[in-house]
Amino acid sequence: MTFSIAAAANRADVKLESLEPEQVVVQNIGFETAERSAGAKYPSVYVYCEKLSNLQTEKFRTFSGKARMVVDVRVSQDRLEEIQRRLELYVEAVTDVLDTHRGNWGAGMFYGGGYEVTFNGIRHGGKNFVQTAKVTFDVDISLG
Repeated sequence: MTFSIAAAANRADVKLESLEPEQVVVQNIGFETAERSAGAKYPSVYVYCEKLSNLQTEKFRTFSGKARMVVDVRVSQDRLEEIQRRLELYVEAVTDVLDTHRGNWGAGMFYGGGYEVTFNGIRHGGKNFVQTAKVTFDVDISLG
């Protein structure tokens, strides 16, 4: 993802901070909870499974369906100017990673390439202001 962040920043002629490993969290934790309990560091990315659907598309499999995955991107700064643009660039980096990793993920998982991005409004938090976006996508799963 570091390469994708650098590429997005270079195309937009903007300086973006790279993500340290502790800024990428595999957990579904709300913005407010992260602020209060963990002392969130920005920018940050939260990756989690929002929903599992066992659709039995392949009979005689233990699980044959979809996992709805979410990548929650969060940025914060002390001024309103450019916060939306910075968030858009981090989202661009996430979608770039997804675009380049279409296909078989192994262990019975397949990503077809589609995703949806939802931008949320700016609110108080983080370094005075915070804005978030969710990138959601489905992964096809076939197990046992």
